[in-house]
Amino acid sequence: METILAYTALGVLLVLGMGAFGTAIGFGLLGGKFLEGAARQPELAPMLQVKMFIVAGLIDAVTMIGIGIGMWFTFANPYIATLH
Repeated sequence: METILAYTALGVLLVLGMGAFGTAIGFGLLGGKFLEGAARQPELAPMLQVKMFIVAGLIDAVTMIGIGIGMWFTFANPYIATLH
């Protein structure tokens, strides 16, 4: 029982950590490319900003799905049912 809970906690921590790391990298690249594009063609900055926020929402959505899966494994662990 304790082994399953320990491995579940490690797995959830990996999912959350890698999700946060990937989101940070994604936002860094996204912001940098937006600034490059806006500096090259300032008249396109409003259009690029809208697209940047759409992509930012999609990047955040992937992380939120990972958080949801991590919470599911933390609070309603399906592997504990195999012990009974």
